[in-house]
Amino acid sequence: MKDIFPKGAAWMDGEFIKLSEARIPVLDWGFLRSDATYDVAHVWKGRFFLLDKHIDRFFKSTEKLRMPCKIDRKELKKILAGCVNNAGLENAYVEMIQTRGISPNFERDPRKATPRFIAFAVPFGWILKPEDFEVGLDVLVTDIKRIPPGSVDPTIKNYHWLDLVSGMLNSYDLGHDTAILIDEKNNVSEGPGFNIFSVDETGLNTPDHGVLEGITRQTVINLAKELDLSINIKSISIEKLKSSDELFATSTAGGIMPITKINGKPVGSGVPGKITRELHKTYWYKHSDPDWSLSVDDILNK
Repeated sequence: MKDIFPKGAAWMDGEFIKLSEARIPVLDWGFLRSDATYDVAHVWKGRFFLLDKHIDRFFKSTEKLRMPCKIDRKELKKILAGCVNNAGLENAYVEMIQTRGISPNFERDPRKATPRFIAFAVPFGWILKPEDFEVGLDVLVTDIKRIPPGSVDPTIKNYHWLDLVSGMLNSYDLGHDTAILIDEKNNVSEGPGFNIFSVDETGLNTPDHGVLEGITRQTVINLAKELDLSINIKSISIEKLKSSDELFATSTAGGIMPITKINGKPVGSGVPGKITRELHKTYWYKHSDPDWSLSVDDILNK
């Protein structure tokens, strides 16, 4: 059988293992009911970027789901760094997961399940590859609505992706790169694994409702303040999105990525804009700043 797994390493049940050996039981609530939370940090040139921010969100998510993580911060960092080290990666996508686990005799009471922690590292992945930056993303605004926040708390990073996957498939069918979903009021929500920013005469804008409060999203908000750029966290209509001077997506999987087409039509001049370029440059510059990043080796040697 052909090996379909990328280069990588995982941690489960107290030990580091090959990525291909990382498995969960079929009765795990995470598999059967998507009853799990996760977070994704990344390593660039041997350094974790904003690792503590990702761990903070992960711990908060496990608490909100009433399955607090039993691994403390120091040990968790060593596990994540160990995955990167065992995989032999310089640039990596590093995921931490907690599932509800298995309940005795397949009981329906989630309180009786024992949570399971898993971590893994694989090569860094891109929504938009660096060589395609000047081309940018061609995004379809779908009529598919994101799961409303009254149903699932969007601040808890989760695997409820059926709406997002439907949007992706629709966008691929029509020849686009990816999709943006809308909220229950038909305003812009988010895409599969990324937040949205627009640029107009008022400054930077990003949706305030029903979206994951992404670490990269917050990083852009912080960088905007550092660069003296106005930032507005508010509802964005589809019409306002289409009339933007610039658009970009933000994600751990690629940072700040220009959106140059909406539904096949150019955004602004049809190329990455000045503000998008400035934020993109500053974002990657921060990766070597010790106030923003932490060496894998330093974690392992402490």
